[in-house]
Amino acid sequence: MAALFTGKVLKVNRERDEVETERELGRALENKVLLLYFGSGQCPRCRQFSPILKDFFVRLTDEFYVERASQLVLVYVSRDETEEQQSAFLRSMPKRWLAVPFGDAFKRELELRFAVSEVPAVVVLKPNGEVIVGNAVEEIRRMGPACFRNWQEAAELVDRNFLLAEDFDEWSRRSITDPIRRLKYKLDKKTEEKDKGTKEEGEESP
Repeated sequence: MAALFTGKVLKVNRERDEVETERELGRALENKVLLLYFGSGQCPRCRQFSPILKDFFVRLTDEFYVERASQLVLVYVSRDETEEQQSAFLRSMPKRWLAVPFGDAFKRELELRFAVSEVPAVVVLKPNGEVIVGNAVEEIRRMGPACFRNWQEAAELVDRNFLLAEDFDEWSRRSITDPIRRLKYKLDKKTEEKDKGTKEEGEESP
């Protein structure tokens, strides 16, 4: 995936931080499903969709919702009219997001390469740069975080290390109740053995 960004600079959604060396890009993008989010903070349709995408991303990468962060990275490719507009939009989005710097001609290259004609658009890519979904906006709206399962399988990632919120809730409940069930089993077993021993003693008595 880093090959797509060879020689390019990506901004980290924090003040003045950049991901620019080949090693840094490789570490940030390798073995992950990549989302290219083409949008604008001023576009009415983007303003409706962006909170949905934010929630989608957070539920897959924030350890409040998942046991481990998913193998997912998002790069914002903006159509904002000014750098201030782009910065203002990114401040309301997750800090893990990356972004193509404002004014970088690479944004136009990406639009042409992935045939993006309108926004919002979310292009889903495998780690090798192959397209999984040309525009996943409606899929994200309809399925939420569940659609990541399909992308992960299609991307053939090395490590299946995500757990959706629903799975995590089930896992949490199981982790809490399992010790109780094990203790109950031990007590029942102990009572059963005691009863069995008492019965055998009674049978041996004249």
